[in-house]
This record gives sequence, structure tokens and C-alpha cells, in this order.
Amino acid sequence: MPAPERATPAPAEPCPSCGDRAERRLQLRAGWRWGGSGACHGCGRGGGRGSGWQVALLGMPNTGKSTLYNRLTGGHAQIANWPGLTVELLRGPMPTDHHGTTYELVDLPGIHDLSGSSEDEAVLQRFLRHTPPDLVLVVLNASQIASQLRLLLQIRQLGLPVVAALNMSDEARRFGLRIDHPGLAEDLGIPVIPVSARHNQGIAALLEQLHRWGENGSARPASQGPVASPGDPLCDPQPLDDRLQELVARHVTLPERMLNRRTRLVDRVLLHPLVGVVLFLGIVLALFQVLYAVTAPLQDLLGTGLDWIQANGLEPALQGLGSPDWLRRFLLDGLWLGVSTVATFLPLIFVFYVLMAIIEDSGYLPRAAFLMDGFMHWLGLDGRAFVLQVMGFGCNVPSIMGTRVIRDRGMRLLAMLCIPFALCQARLTVFLFMAGVFFPRPWWAPGLVLFGFYGMSFLAAVITGLVFQRAYPSEEAFVLELPPYRAPSLATILRRGWTSMLNFLVTTRVFIIVGAAAIWLLTNLPPGAAEGSGRTLAGGIGALFQPLLGPIGMNPELTVSLFFGFIAKEILLGAMAVIYRTTETDLGGAIQGAITPLQSLSFMTFVLLYTPCLGTVAAQIQEARSRSFALLSLGWSLVLAWLLAFIVYQGGGLILSLR
Repeated sequence: MPAPERATPAPAEPCPSCGDRAERRLQLRAGWRWGGSGACHGCGRGGGRGSGWQVALLGMPNTGKSTLYNRLTGGHAQIANWPGLTVELLRGPMPTDHHGTTYELVDLPGIHDLSGSSEDEAVLQRFLRHTPPDLVLVVLNASQIASQLRLLLQIRQLGLPVVAALNMSDEARRFGLRIDHPGLAEDLGIPVIPVSARHNQGIAALLEQLHRWGENGSARPASQGPVASPGDPLCDPQPLDDRLQELVARHVTLPERMLNRRTRLVDRVLLHPLVGVVLFLGIVLALFQVLYAVTAPLQDLLGTGLDWIQANGLEPALQGLGSPDWLRRFLLDGLWLGVSTVATFLPLIFVFYVLMAIIEDSGYLPRAAFLMDGFMHWLGLDGRAFVLQVMGFGCNVPSIMGTRVIRDRGMRLLAMLCIPFALCQARLTVFLFMAGVFFPRPWWAPGLVLFGFYGMSFLAAVITGLVFQRAYPSEEAFVLELPPYRAPSLATILRRGWTSMLNFLVTTRVFIIVGAAAIWLLTNLPPGAAEGSGRTLAGGIGALFQPLLGPIGMNPELTVSLFFGFIAKEILLGAMAVIYRTTETDLGGAIQGAITPLQSLSFMTFVLLYTPCLGTVAAQIQEARSRSFALLSLGWSLVLAWLLAFIVYQGGGLILSLR
């Protein structure tokens, strides 16, 4: 084994991670060429025993990369802006080795090709070029190794240390596929570890291999592969293809026919052009029915508990402290009412993300994209846009960022125009509440109302696609891999629901608190203004916009809540609780006495379609790199929301008058 080269100091220049002008530690290894620089002595971003090792997790989509990430980090992670990149990456600590050296795992976007031109591929290229990791952990789907080895070969050409994890190895064996792991590792010159992240198989061996590399990393043999920078023409693709075929022929035994009868049998039904669409709509309807049936009792229970805390804890405490009347009203009728109202929807958010995780992890979501691809093509989009639209049910922001997988700029912009109409979980809280208040019976009515607005969100996307497809044309081809059906891991989906619920609290807490406080001030200032007199600041705002919003059934109170809904839809119900000066458990009765069921339908229509939250607007500006595009999206959503709400309110009124 050749001795490692001695680290030599480079000229003083700014550290790429912390900016200090200091002597850099390059820690040169024999034969390794790093696409960028290391880090200074103090910032802890470079490799080495003193500061720990940084491992980049890389792989194609649908390889179980996220599950493996959670296994290796124990689910402990944080989102952070990466130095030199205009993107947020997930990173978390792995277990330390015998010497106490730390390991940080960075989850990079899933890509199909290292030299591709999509935004996610550009992010990965910039990461490897400007902040190269100490080690790259490449995740491959063992059941599709014949096609996925190409990405591994591309990574090897960069000259970075690599460890390969063949995930879903148990699935590959079940399909009759055999892989010679030792022979493949020897031929590639890198460790190849079979794992099953879902069943926690091989994870200990993978960690041991990573620790072994960390303990001996500075004395590894030289890489024999050519050196290149990501994004450069790596090589003539023909040698890569020849090498790929050679490796598969030597070390992979493919069955004459993949033994996946269950998937083929189910696909005959779920991918049928007619039956598949009907079943898809049925699945969505069932999802909303389950969502309402499970979460409504939990919300009532949580609301009752929060009311008890207010009556038996907060009110006596403030009274005992001798707090002035205005402060008690601000804290209880303002902050507490707004925050507690939003808090009652935490069970809804948890259950919603659990259900979405089941659909995604089962392998059904890509099939829904395949099923809808022909229809989306008619709108100037493809199946990827449909998947992003479904992802928008959770939150529009990550869906907007997910458009990076679309290489063609025209299609990306068109998708970004359609995604904000997706019925996100923040809007869902409003609809679930309103449907339960105004349409409680029969038992299936609330779920049907939710399903109706789900359909309206797609109608808005269809209208948008038809209107703007000529302005944003695209001819990009669409390739989709259909994974086999899998039984979702209970621990994984529960963790995802819990993490998403906590993320909701963390990301919206400032909006909720500041919004509730601002609404109380608007409804109580100037001092001396009588409640409901219309002389408060909120009453003035409502009266100012009444000529515009009156024709669609909005009263001044609803108008004020809509303004705060633009900041974040999560605070909309909290705003209404403060405006109507009531608790969450009594808010339904207060609103029911103030507006009609027809007004509630018009209000929900407008909430579904009008301006997205500030986070979505910021994501549009970031991804489109155009403020004028974000303004176009805002203006279009306002116009479409007003028009459809006008049709609902005026058309509904006309129908009711004929009865």
C-alpha cells in the first residue's frame, strides 16, 4: 500500500466555509484530486480527525435514500443553508467511531445523471465542485442495479472516495436477482455493502465500513479512475456503457423474467386507462373521509383541553398577578386564542402526512403520475408536474422547489404557476373546520366537501395550464421508473408524520404569534372604539374592500382574516377566533351565526385559490429567479379566485332563489 502524501500548506486565502484568511489544510491523499478546497483550522468544515468527517449521501430517486439517511442518523437532522449554494440541504450526525471521531451525513438531491442539466443536478454539481465531501456514500437500488451502476461509475470518475450501498437487497433476492458483492467491490475498487434500510439489515456493517474508512482514510490507496469535475464532460459515454455492461455480465445474474408477479397483477388494474382513474379518485375520496373521521374527535378533545387550561390555569394566574385588563385581554383574547386555535389542528397535520407517506412509500404515487401523464401533456406538462401537485397537498413550498427535476425552463415555470392551487395542509385545516360546521350531516358530507375542493384545485391547475401553455412551451421527454409495490414501514411513516408536525410548529410559530397579536390590535384600536361598531382599524379595512369583496359574499370580518391568510394560511382560523372573540370550541357557533353556508363555500373557494402564503412567493422568486414571474402568479391567482368565488356565490344564490 503506498504511503500517503504529506499534507502541504497552500497560500493563505479565504476559507470557503467560514471566510477566514488562514492557512488551509488540504490533507492531500495519494492520487485524490479535490474539486475545491478544504477548510481552515478553526471552522470545522474540513476532513480530519480533529474536526470529523463529512459524508455525502447520493443516489437516484426511489432508492430508499431518505430511509437510509434516517437509519444512519437516527432521524436527527437539521435543515441548513450550505456555503456556496443557494439551497438548503438536510444534514445530521452519524455515530462516532472508536476514536470518538464525528461523522456528518449530508443528504443531496436525488439525481439520475451526474452530467444532467436539471436544477437538482446543478445543485449537486455545485456542491461537489465548491464544497467537496470527505467521502461519497452512493445508494443504489439493488433490484435495478443494471441501470443504476452508471451513476456510480460517474462518481468514481471524480476521484472522490466512494462507498456503495446496495439498498433493497432483500427485494432483489425476492425477484430472483443475484449479485456477487465481493467480486463487484474488487472490480470497482471500492467497498460494496448490501443493505435493506427498511428492515434495518446491513446498517451495522455499513457503519462499520464507514468508520473503517474514517480510521484509515488518510492512508487509502490511490484512485485509478480518471479525474474530472462534476458537470464537465466526464468521458465519452461509450466507454461508460461498455464498462457498465462488463460489470453486469461479470457480477449480476438476472433472471429470465423478473419474479414480480404481484406488481404486474396489481398494475393491470391500477394502470388501466379507465378503471385506474376511477380508483385513483376513489382513493383520494377515501383519504379525505378517513382524515375527517379520525381527526375531528381528536381536535375536539384537544380544544377542550386547551379551554380547560385557559379557565383553570391562565385566567387565575393573570388575575392573581394583578395584570391590567388590557393586558389580560391581549394575552387571552389575542395571543392565546390565536395560538390555541391553530394548535388544535396538529392532529390533522400528523394524520395527513401519515396518509401521504403511505401512498408514497407503497409505490402508488409514481403510478398515479404515469396514469395522469397523458392528461398533463394536454396542459403542456407531464407526470412529474402531477406528482409535484400532489406533493403540494402537504406544502406548496417544497413542491415549488421540487420543480428543479424538470430541466426545461418553460415547463418549470408553468408547473410553478399551477402548484400554488394545490390544497395544502394549511388550507385543509380551514376546509375541515368549515365543512364540519356548515355541512356536518350526513356523516359523509364533510369528506365530500373536501373532495370537491380537491377537484376544484385541479380545475384551477387545468385552467392555468390551458391559459399559459403557449407562453411557456416545452418539448422535454418524460421518463418514469415504476418501483414495485411495498408495504410501508410503520415506524417510517409515523416518524414522517411526527417530524412534519413538529416542522409545522417550528416554521410557523413566529407567524402565528405575531399574526394573533396584530389581529387583536387591529380589532381593538383605536382605544375606545366599540366592539362591532366598525370604527376599529379592522373595521376600516373591511369597509375599504367591501365594494370589491362584497359581490363574492365576504363580510368585513372575513375580509380582515383573508389579509392575514396571505402571510400564512395557518393563522387564518386563529385570526377568525380573535376577530370573533371566541375560543376554538365556540368558533363554529360564532361563524355559523355570522355567515350562511353559501358564504362559507365562497369563502373556501377564495381561500383555496387566492394569493399563496409568503413562503410560497419567496420560493417562486428563488426558483424562477424572476420577481415579475412571482407578481404574475400573484395577480393570476387573485383574478381566478375572485372569478370562481363570484360564480359560486352568485350562481348558488340564483339556484337557491329558484327553489
